[in-house]
Amino acid sequence: MDADRAVRWLLESAPAVGVDRLPGLVMALAPALDASAVVVYVVDYTQTRLVPLPPAGGPRRKAVRVDGSVAGRAFATEQLHEQSGRVCRLWVPLVHGCNRLGVLEITTNAPAPGHIHEASQALAAAVTDVLISRRPYGDIIERVRRQEPMQLAAEIIWGLLPPLSFATDQVMVAGVLEPCFDIGGDAFDYALNAGVLSVAVFDAVGHGNSASLLATLAVGGYRNARRCGLDLADTARSVDKNVRAHQHGAFVSAVLAELDCATGELRLVVAGHPAPLLLRDGKMIKTLPGPTALPLGLWHMSGNGPAVAQESLQPGDEILIYTDGVIEARGDDGELFGTDRLVDFVTRALADQLPLPETMRRLVHAILAYQHDQLQDDATALMVQWRTPANSHSAGLPPTIDTGVASTASTG
Repeated sequence: MDADRAVRWLLESAPAVGVDRLPGLVMALAPALDASAVVVYVVDYTQTRLVPLPPAGGPRRKAVRVDGSVAGRAFATEQLHEQSGRVCRLWVPLVHGCNRLGVLEITTNAPAPGHIHEASQALAAAVTDVLISRRPYGDIIERVRRQEPMQLAAEIIWGLLPPLSFATDQVMVAGVLEPCFDIGGDAFDYALNAGVLSVAVFDAVGHGNSASLLATLAVGGYRNARRCGLDLADTARSVDKNVRAHQHGAFVSAVLAELDCATGELRLVVAGHPAPLLLRDGKMIKTLPGPTALPLGLWHMSGNGPAVAQESLQPGDEILIYTDGVIEARGDDGELFGTDRLVDFVTRALADQLPLPETMRRLVHAILAYQHDQLQDDATALMVQWRTPANSHSAGLPPTIDTGVASTASTG
């Protein structure tokens, strides 16, 4: 079976089996790549480890840390890396657009020739499509991604969220949430319709299940209003009304925004939330207006409707939206992480020209390290980048399939 036929066979066979049998299907493709093994690794919820999907029979590989490994470098840079040693390994990123699922390990007895590199990338693209399409029908992927039991509140929120990252030739979105297994009331949502990107970040009052249910109501209300065709101000009014009707006195701080992907015009409502930051050429330009309204659920306390702020973006501009848990993380001396430290970290990461999802991954781990992995509040951040088609590959996102191969020596 040649590589092209192998890919077709995988795409045709996957819908006929359960999710737990996918690792076996992928392993069966090894001969088509002159390989001894092909193994799927998925990134865990903390984005610190790449965990192999368990094969049916056969030896199970160990998880690999993202930081400090060749596999992790392939994941972080979204480029194929080759690892030489007693055996040779190709580590191929599993990326859908800019949504990073994990990596594919292809083990060979000798350095792989160029045509195997190309075939492995085609196979990785097929494996990515299969994982995305089959994932909802079983729990095996969810189970291996968890380092510890997930609390019910977190289960509710993760089941609600869209993928952490999304990209087209004009816009990119990348988000992070912590703590992964015990999220309370933070959530976000986005959608692209008719050239307009709609984005929202929510922070519901309270903790645990009550906060997650309130955040679920806010996200559901936001999606419902958006899909009914309401404009930004009326969408915010609708969410406010639903939150107030659900529980008197409850509230949700939020940022609701719309970006015209053709013109770069940004419109936003900042409802009792930290104001987003505008970054340009790797530097912070300004803090956007905010808050422009009370938190959602409290608008009956004021006779004023939401003020809609506007900003004209330039190609390559980034908007950073975050919840207060990001800047209110405290170090050993009690000092807050703060806006200045947040901006400094993000600008340094952007200067390194990392893919945007990798910038956000490193940001959330910097916040966790600052507070020794013991956050006192949920920390959520979402970055939106406006790009023109001509600017697509110069804005910090390498192409998903790259013909250049980095080679790293190893003893294993």
